[in-house]
Amino acid sequence: MKVYRGLEQYQKVKNAVVTTGTFDGVHLGHRTIINQLKKIADNYNGETVVLTFHPHPRLVLQKNSNIKLLGTINERIKLLEEIGVDHLIILPFTKEFSRISSLEFVKDILFNKIGTKKLVIGYDHHFGRNREGSFEHLIEFGPLYGFDIEEIPAINIKDVNISSTKIREALETGNIKKAKEYLGRNYSLSGIVVTGNQLGRSIGFPTANIKIEESYKLIPEIGVYAVNIFHEKRNYQGMLNIGFRPTIGNQLEISIEVHIFDFNGNLYGQVITVEFVNKIRDERHFKDIEQLKKQLEIDFIECQNILRT
Repeated sequence: MKVYRGLEQYQKVKNAVVTTGTFDGVHLGHRTIINQLKKIADNYNGETVVLTFHPHPRLVLQKNSNIKLLGTINERIKLLEEIGVDHLIILPFTKEFSRISSLEFVKDILFNKIGTKKLVIGYDHHFGRNREGSFEHLIEFGPLYGFDIEEIPAINIKDVNISSTKIREALETGNIKKAKEYLGRNYSLSGIVVTGNQLGRSIGFPTANIKIEESYKLIPEIGVYAVNIFHEKRNYQGMLNIGFRPTIGNQLEISIEVHIFDFNGNLYGQVITVEFVNKIRDERHFKDIEQLKKQLEIDFIECQNILRT
């Protein structure tokens, strides 16, 4: 996949079959659009082009928004490449860009810059200033600039329309299985291992403390989780705690720490990825360290049982 960080890097391709959107999380609904994009490109003897935006529009237009995103830009790139997209254009989203009209977007970007031959969009897609552009606008404008439009209907699971918002809500309430059902994969996050207070080591459960660089990345609900861990092309299993560690002093900031089963190496300063399999319990306050240790032993067995299945 060729990645272009701006339209100035992009060179028009033959029979560009295009879709556009933020694609936060690259969930099953997004994958349906991309799969249709690929089928059409094959029929047109063309190439697939995905136009996306970074930062997320809400982070630019709503400065006080507390929105958290399912993916970083690097995660989005990786997932779109895995699906098989040919060309990815990452358009810097600014307040100035947000003011262009739907007609300018179609004429200047989709037609003049990208050379769109076929546009594939998801259900209820909007674009341009104040999201004024719609499928109806595209039906009107498309023929003027020589490209066809296809709208993909909403993707439903158990009669629920899949959306990034619904996945965020599932993760924020610890419903890891529902998030996986909508994403089509386990939710994951990556971060750098930093030094902690090393209490876990003293009670037989050493942990890697993970620092997430991107402040907008969604962290699932506080609690204890069974997880898979990925580091340097090796896979491990473990249990992870998200919370304030109330038993040892109730921190002001949330920490993310993972105990990796059967691992004794040094990970400080290195990037690891954790993949959430299931939540096993809420974070709790224990009267002393010994009680905490006994609970961790129970958690260890439960997580092992979950990860074996």
